[in-house]
Amino acid sequence: MQRLEHLQHLDKHLADELVQVARESVRAELREQTRGQRRKAALYAGSGAAALYAGAAVALAVGLALDLALPGWAAALITAVLLAALSFALRTAARPSPPGAAGASEAAPAAGPAPGTGPVPPVPSTPPTAGTAAPHPAPATDHDPRPGHS
Repeated sequence: MQRLEHLQHLDKHLADELVQVARESVRAELREQTRGQRRKAALYAGSGAAALYAGAAVALAVGLALDLALPGWAAALITAVLLAALSFALRTAARPSPPGAAGASEAAPAAGPAPGTGPVPPVPSTPPTAGTAAPHPAPATDHDPRPGHS
């Protein structure tokens, strides 16, 4: 009986050592990965700062070029409007589209309201499956069924 308890104690000790070695190796691996990611993040931050200053220099050059033909206030105003339009376009491009709208927005015509925004309900993209009945549309009426509206 003592031998069995001794073996169980050895097994538990071995398992604890294996867990400790596994933890240390995982920590070392994560430390190495994060070191590379920190360096990459610092390089991206430096790149962003340089791009910010480059953009400011371009905006200044545009303003000074416009100042040759226009009064200073008009050149500054035109430059500000151009920068605002650029920031709006970049924000719109960066905004995620709702799920399922990627294919619909490419196929939608340029004119007219967006699907689902007008009084007409949106049409499903897939037909109903076999065995399911489509709901019958309500009969058309000339009055508003809400109370107080006629």
